[in-house]
Amino acid sequence: MATVASTPGSFRNQLAPSRSFTEQEIIARSRQGVLRSEADRVAQLVGLTDKEVAAALGLSASYLHRQKTDQRISQDASERLLLLENLLYHALDTFDQRTATVLGWLRTPLRELDNQTPLQTLDTVTGYTLVDRVLGRIDHGIFG
Repeated sequence: MATVASTPGSFRNQLAPSRSFTEQEIIARSRQGVLRSEADRVAQLVGLTDKEVAAALGLSASYLHRQKTDQRISQDASERLLLLENLLYHALDTFDQRTATVLGWLRTPLRELDNQTPLQTLDTVTGYTLVDRVLGRIDHGIFG
């Protein structure tokens, strides 16, 4: 599977770490389980709602709300959260750190995604790869 990564050396959102996670880091951190509080931090990068984050993690919003902030989420949800974080950094880099633009783009149906929004495709791990490819095409000036 392709890594969802951002361009090295680009400007970062103040909440973002200095780099994206590598595939090996995603595997290791997923196996440990990521803290529930990380989902809130990642959502704040661009202003995703709890419902949007929960769907991207393959969880119901009510289940996510019941989790305590210091509780570890499942391996699958942890992997998706790390992929989401990398994807959001890539989108922020692509759209020059404009969070409103990223959020609008994530919620807009795209022909390249069979008229689904990028957020809708994140209900599968393959969807993360597809959305990342669309961002890569934008990065290289290839639209549609």
